Amino acid sequence: MIRYALQCDRDHGFEAWFGGSADYDAQAAQGLVECPVCGSHEVRKQIMAPAVSGTRKTAESPDPARMQGMMMQMAREVRSHVEQNFDYVGDAFAREARDIHEGRSERREIYGEATPGEVRKLREDGVPCAPLPPAPPDPSRLN
Repeated sequence: MIRYALQCDRDHGFEAWFGGSADYDAQAAQGLVECPVCGSHEVRKQIMAPAVSGTRKTAESPDPARMQGMMMQMAREVRSHVEQNFDYVGDAFAREARDIHEGRSERREIYGEATPGEVRKLREDGVPCAPLPPAPPDPSRLN
């Protein structure tokens, strides 16, 4: 069994269990995976830290709060790298990504905003794109 963190094209997050990764792939390809909130079939896997169980007892079990802190720090670093090194194109992202992909605009790394429908169309047309991790909350402001 494998558990995936999933998210629909309307940004509803949820988890689901599958017999294995091939089961998820087959069900997703057939349109059988759907968001329990809105019923969308446009569902994608989210980044997750794998839960690996072993046969031996370890001296220290992972601290969930520490793991969450590490993941939030990585998300901050990814976002910061993109913001410092990529060109921000605002809501022209879909048009500019397509122009770059089709050779009508100079090749460069960009980021910006796009609607779920624009992202879906880009993916259908083979234009590479990925969501930017959201800005995690400031750790000093967490309770």
